[in-house]
Amino acid sequence: MMDLIHPEVEHFADQMTSLPDALLQEIERATYDSHDQPHMLSGHVQGRVLSLLSQIRRPKYILEIGTFTGYSALCLAEGLKEDGQLHTIELRAADAQLAQSYFDRSIHKNKIYLHEGNAKEIIPSLNYPWDLVFIDADKPGYIDYYEQVMERLSPGGIILADNVLFHGQIFEDPVKGKSAKAIQAFNQHVAKDTRSEQVLLTIRDGLLMIKKVNA
Repeated sequence: MMDLIHPEVEHFADQMTSLPDALLQEIERATYDSHDQPHMLSGHVQGRVLSLLSQIRRPKYILEIGTFTGYSALCLAEGLKEDGQLHTIELRAADAQLAQSYFDRSIHKNKIYLHEGNAKEIIPSLNYPWDLVFIDADKPGYIDYYEQVMERLSPGGIILADNVLFHGQIFEDPVKGKSAKAIQAFNQHVAKDTRSEQVLLTIRDGLLMIKKVNA
């Protein structure tokens, strides 16, 4: 696993980035202290990126695929309109329960709807014009998730896909590992899609920002 960003640059970015609220800081500490996969957390700098993009976009409907412990959902919720809704989907029951406990303590609790189960089955049941979508779930599912939400994007809607550098494993020759191969295929799928324009942000493990052309 390569260092995608020089540690000194990461440390400086962390110092120069606004702090999140107390609940988000608690979630980050607790996740690193007690969860067996804390690297899945968006974290401080990426969390502020999600928050600021949401505040700029001012979405009414947000979809998050992959809740984990709830950190990224709460960041995204900071930009919701007063009558907005954030729908987040988590497959693992333990993570869903933990995330819900944090949502219940948030000022955004009445705007967040947590769905537990298989995202590919749940997404078709959510009939909303998505203003902002965050994909951060199982990597082999990325292309399917992208296709499921692409046609439901509202005018000006944005898709954000996390881990598109996948710890540097996409640069191996040949690429090995199921998830790394899936991410490589996803990146190529989006790059060839004439319906979209995109930019890869080299934040943390890579964040791909996608907008439908003429949406």
